[in-house]
Amino acid sequence: MELGKKFNCFVGNNGSGKTTVLDAVHYLSMCKSFLNSIDSQNIKREQPFMVVSGTFEKEGEENKVYCALKREGKKQFKRNKKEYARLIDHVGLFPTVIIAPTDADIINGGSDLRRKFLDGVISQLDRSYLENLVRYNKALQQRNALLKYFRENRTFNQESLDIWDEQLSQRGQLIYHRRKEFLADFIEAFGAFYKSISGSVEEIGLDYSSQLKDSEMLGQLKENLKQDRAATYTTVGIHKDDLLFTINEFPLKKFGSQGQQKSALVALKLAQFQVMHQKSGITPMLLLDDIFDKLDDDRVGQLLKLVSGKEFGQIFITDTHPERVAELLKGEKDVRVFPISQGEIEVEETA
Repeated sequence: MELGKKFNCFVGNNGSGKTTVLDAVHYLSMCKSFLNSIDSQNIKREQPFMVVSGTFEKEGEENKVYCALKREGKKQFKRNKKEYARLIDHVGLFPTVIIAPTDADIINGGSDLRRKFLDGVISQLDRSYLENLVRYNKALQQRNALLKYFRENRTFNQESLDIWDEQLSQRGQLIYHRRKEFLADFIEAFGAFYKSISGSVEEIGLDYSSQLKDSEMLGQLKENLKQDRAATYTTVGIHKDDLLFTINEFPLKKFGSQGQQKSALVALKLAQFQVMHQKSGITPMLLLDDIFDKLDDDRVGQLLKLVSGKEFGQIFITDTHPERVAELLKGEKDVRVFPISQGEIEVEETA
């Protein structure tokens, strides 16, 4: 299919394959699915492999991106026929921001989902951050495995533990400072977008919670050694960080209405778009998956008004109602509609 430079709408019944198109774009941008992080589960049943490919235009040049994965093999990722040695070297070249129904988990789910969101945003802007994160997580796994080994074998070796303490502390401090730096601008943008979308006067808040605010990580690892040995895992560090959402200084998860929570989620993603755009100089692609069923008409109207601006570039939308898409975007000039049925894209229409 040939995509338009502004609005690209994929319409069809539930299960027709609309979201799969958005996920393919996400795969080629982020090297992974936004629906399922386990690659092997994205291969069609009873099939030996999967392939996703597409062409990105950036600064007047075409970039052909190819991803292939066998059930029992390593993921292969290429740009212009040249295979990447490390996937992290691709992340951030073609940035994306997605707003999807599963985003509700960012507010209502566990802290790991909020860290995943934060890490995903910063990683597209800062390759060294992603590298530090990968190395931190590997060191964390090794330290936890060592603590478990000590318990199971009734032994202990401080020197072998010190190796992982040093690595965790070094990487952890860098990650903490980068998160803190990034969130300074991000929180301000989040608050401004919330006011634009909700049109209400309540006070929205977003705060970064980290154990490293009080003291450096190496000291905390030493102080909590007894607790870590008892638990057989590392109880302190940046893997315990969280984002705290509030409404009028109360937890948004417990005291926010559905409308307030939805407004906060959309504001969160638009803040992601703005900060990524400002810091990278690249206009991210915006993926809107089935959001018209999840937002009321006023919020949808405010959202479309915001993303119609020239600072927003290519936008992908999925919806079950073709007439609704046509009505909502009737004032826009560059709109392409792709009906989808049973995984097949029909003849392109222009709205």
